[in-house]
Amino acid sequence: MTQAKISVIIPVFNEEQVLPKLFERLVPVMEGMGRDYEVVLVDDGSRDRSLEIIMSHAGDMVRIVELSRNYGQHAAVFAGFETSTGEIIITMDADLQNPPEEIPRLVNTMETGNFEVVGTVRKLRKDSILRRIPSRIINAMTRRITGVNLTDWGCMLRAYRRHVVEYMLLSREHSTFIPALATSFAKDITEIEVKHEERFAGESKYSLAKLISLHFDLVTSFSEFPLKFMLYAGFFLAFLGIGFGVLLAVARLYFGAVWAAEGVFTLFAVLFFFVGAQFLAFGVMGEYVGRIYREVKHRPPYTIRRTYP
Repeated sequence: MTQAKISVIIPVFNEEQVLPKLFERLVPVMEGMGRDYEVVLVDDGSRDRSLEIIMSHAGDMVRIVELSRNYGQHAAVFAGFETSTGEIIITMDADLQNPPEEIPRLVNTMETGNFEVVGTVRKLRKDSILRRIPSRIINAMTRRITGVNLTDWGCMLRAYRRHVVEYMLLSREHSTFIPALATSFAKDITEIEVKHEERFAGESKYSLAKLISLHFDLVTSFSEFPLKFMLYAGFFLAFLGIGFGVLLAVARLYFGAVWAAEGVFTLFAVLFFFVGAQFLAFGVMGEYVGRIYREVKHRPPYTIRRTYP
């Protein structure tokens, strides 16, 4: 029986310090599996020597995808999906926090259990508490949105079957969250514990702003909860405003004009609250409208400058 080919997709952005060690650890792991494989490295508009370094490794087993500019990690992974040819696709980060030595376990789990998606849980996670706490919140939110009870949605080290990847490529969404999107097209899903290491070198490319943007993509791409929340909040605030207006009118009649004058600042505070709530609602609706605008333009979410070899 022919064993399935494995594709390992790694997005790369300014990782020149890490890449030599990545190849030093990854290649022996893939060779040791004794099966057909390819490593697809996607240069996401790096401004250091990353492209030069990965180009030096291009060959039969290592393919390079050069994007025309920096589009972000998930767009880079999609470019790797499009270029890959394996039946089992592994995604992982280039910073070596995802140990390449865990890849055989993912493949074995997928083939033994005939799973379509294999997620991972980072054991003894090495990130700071400022990264772990928001991660727990997002994990809980993702479980509720997708209805899939996985523990760790933030780990890039994951395995997908080819047909799941093909369905994801058909989506062509500009902003999405790949682990959650995959659950839309897969029935048999599991996860395993994997090691998590300190970043080998350099700094994380996910700033606080990028993390917030990624989490907002999750909510707006897979849920209409913000819109429904605004609807319910609107009803609540409307009734609250009516009740407060009645209270002010009764108090004005009972206590007289002096009391009304002295409560003018309270009235302004309440006004500011309602105006702020309206602007918040408009902002969320505007984000959804903006996403619709981007989608109807049908611009590609990324452009591939060239591939090697």
